[in-house]
This record gives sequence, structure tokens and C-alpha cells, in this order.
Amino acid sequence: MKFLDDKGYLLRNGVGERLFYEHAEGMPIVDYHCHISPREIYENRRFANITEVWLGGDHYKWRLMRANGVDERYITGDAPDREKFQKWAETLGRCVGNPVFEWSHLELKRFFGYDGVLNADTAQQVWDLTDEALSRDAFSCRELVLRSNVRVICTTDDPADSFEWHRKIAADPSFDVSVVPAMRPDAALRIERSGEFGAYVDRLARVTEVPIATFADLKRAISRRYDVAAELGCRASDHALNYVMYAPATTELIEDIFERGRAGEPLSEREVMQYKTAFMQFVAGECVRLDWAMQLHFGCRRDNNRAMFAKLGPDAGYDCISNYAPAGQLADFLNSIQETSGLPKTILYSLNPADNMVIDTVMGCFQEAPVTGKLQNGSAWWFNDSELGMRDQLTTLANEGVLGNFVGMLTDSRSFLSYPRNEYFRRVLCGLLGEWVEQGKYPDDEMLLGQLVRDISYNNAVRYFGFDLDEE
Repeated sequence: MKFLDDKGYLLRNGVGERLFYEHAEGMPIVDYHCHISPREIYENRRFANITEVWLGGDHYKWRLMRANGVDERYITGDAPDREKFQKWAETLGRCVGNPVFEWSHLELKRFFGYDGVLNADTAQQVWDLTDEALSRDAFSCRELVLRSNVRVICTTDDPADSFEWHRKIAADPSFDVSVVPAMRPDAALRIERSGEFGAYVDRLARVTEVPIATFADLKRAISRRYDVAAELGCRASDHALNYVMYAPATTELIEDIFERGRAGEPLSEREVMQYKTAFMQFVAGECVRLDWAMQLHFGCRRDNNRAMFAKLGPDAGYDCISNYAPAGQLADFLNSIQETSGLPKTILYSLNPADNMVIDTVMGCFQEAPVTGKLQNGSAWWFNDSELGMRDQLTTLANEGVLGNFVGMLTDSRSFLSYPRNEYFRRVLCGLLGEWVEQGKYPDDEMLLGQLVRDISYNNAVRYFGFDLDEE
């Protein structure tokens, strides 16, 4: 088969090809979790070169370059952009079997029309091609979003953020894409970070004009910012956890822990977990109040290389999968919310693919009307953004739940060139369904299959998050 063959790539057979080209390919995108900048969208940023748009902040690529023996100067350092790109090209040519190899070439093909292979020998050719293209208006941030058929972008925002850029985008009639905040109050959760935590609480107090002396005050301040985000179209929160914990405590004890944590006093591991449990129970209740979806990302062990963390900070490519995600605490946490505020719509993402079956079976304990697919096993993400990871997540969900209700793919990206990942996912989905049809596991009924593909690609997310969009 030809490299990235438009007809057969990842699609397995004729059924998969038909499902993709007649039902999945043209569907719009709801990017309900990403890390792109609303400011860059409002200002319609233009990129000076392919290094700027492709390598800045992309720890997927950074990890591969380090594994290829590239000096840090060419990764996060001060080397010229052309030299950084050369080192990336030299690395990519050796990454056979890695999904980043496929994503990168899909992006080059879809945005720049490049059908070749990027490696050490072709780096100059690709640099010149992309340099010329990026100088044109069609490659500004907004145009890249529009060309990708994106209808909604949910950015990742702290409650203390100003939301300035969301307001400006919403007031601009020239850009017909909804760019809405999604709340990520992780800084208010990380009470173990002593001085950092206290400084954040002070900042939140200033932004909200709510004096924060107690945990009750903190909750009131966050509720106020959540209301502002809701007015701007927010439909979800997102939370980065090592694991979903459950360590209940009395109101009095949580207030004591908060007071000592804000003052920078040391806390025991148990006390930290008790505070985090109480905080997460609170934000779950807020999601119920506002009819938001609560997204829980867990199963990650972060910042393992302490020397490089001290040098570069977080999100620099030094995280790994954690194999500790206790099912009992996850179930008890969900049950505690069910017994108090009631469960919000909840999406569970574990970075450890071994947790898929656990997630799917725990979800089955809490599904309920009237929300279809109220609990979701989130899209395969980060280290699982591959055909193998996606097929495993989809297959396990199909075995233990209702695949047709799945809300589909998100980019989780910082790059405006990342939207071909949705194509990659849709090809994997259609290829898997075509394979099941070929094996006699599902009828070759295009009406049923086509609707299922359209729903997973787009419609389910529109319904689940409650976006004011027409289904297709």
C-alpha cells in the first residue's frame, strides 16, 4: 500500500472505506478539550516558520528528539529554528511505527500538500515549502481552524483567568467558531504545594473580590468565577489527578487542613488526600448546578526527571504512565457525589490503558437516565494516541458498554496543525467497524453504521455538552 494512501490508510476493507468517505470524513469537529491559546485565536497569530508552529511546546516531539540523542539546545534551547527543524527531521525519519510519524505526515499532507517523507535529506525542501505557505493569510490561526471544519474549541482555563480573549472572540462577528472556556482549577486543588498554593488563593481573592480565609470562602470564590465562565459558554471542567482519590473527612477537619495549607504548614499525605476529596466533591456539585461535564484525567506520574523539572518546569516531556489508580476509591468517590449532589456528566480518562476495563465496569454502576452515556470512558490520549491505543479503548468500551454513545475524539493539543488527529481517529474507528462487519459481528447495514459513525464523530459531543449546533 502507498504511504498514507488516501483510500485505504487504516481502513482495513471496503466497509471501512465506505464508512469513512461517505460518513466520517466530512463531519465537523467539536474540540472539547485542548490547550491552544484563545489570545492567539483572537489576535489571529501568524507563525514565522514550521518550527514555531510545530515544535514549540510539543513534548511528544521533544521526547523523541531526546531519545534520538539530540542535544537539549535544539529542543527547548536557543538554537536557530532552522537547526531545530533539521534535528526534528533527522529524528522523525527513524520513528517508524510511532503515531507521531503518521500525524506529522498527515499534517504536512493536509495543510501543505506534501506527499513525501520528512527526513534528514528532505528537511530543506519541506522547510522551503512550509515557509512559503506560512507567509500566506490562509495559514493564520483562524484560517487553520476554519479549514479544519472546527465548530467549537474548548480551551483550558483557570478560574482566576480574566477570560478577556474569550469575550473579544465572542464579540467578533467575523469568526464563526465558538471558542469557550473550560474550567481547570488544578491550582486550587494542589494544597501540597505550600507557598504556591497560598499565592494562588491570594490571586483568586483579588480577581473575585472575595476575601478567602476559609475553605468555604474558596468555594464561594470559585463558584463566582464558574458563573462568569458559564455566561461565556463554558460547558465542562477538567481536572488533572494522579488518581481519583476518596478520603472523606469532616467539614471541621477540611477547614483546619485548608488553614494550615494556606499558611504553608506541612500536611500529611492523608490530609492532602482529604482536602482533594472535599475539593473534587465541591466541583462535582458545581458541574451539576451548571449542567457541565466533569472531565477527570488520571493515571499519570508527572515530572519524574527532577533535574530537568528544575530547569524547564512542567509539561516538558518528563511524565509517564502510573500504574496506581485504585478502582475502589474511584467507585467510592463517584458514589459519594451521587449521594450528595448527584453525579454530573463525567468523562474518565486514564493514561494507563490497563484501566480501560476498570473504567468501563465502574461506569456501568452509575449510568442513569435521562442523560445518554452520562459516564464516558474518554478518548485514548497522550501515550495512547495511536491505532493500538484507540482500538483498545474502542473495543473495551464496545465490550462493556454502548459504543454508539461515545463522545469521540479531542485534540488535547497546543498546536493549530493538530486537527488531522481527528481524521486519524475516524479512520481507526471506521477500520475497526469494517473489520467487525467482515467478521460477521455486526450487519453490513450502512444506515445503522453510518449514523453511528456520524454520531461518534460529531453529534454525540454536540448533544452531550449541550452546544447550540445542528446535528449532521
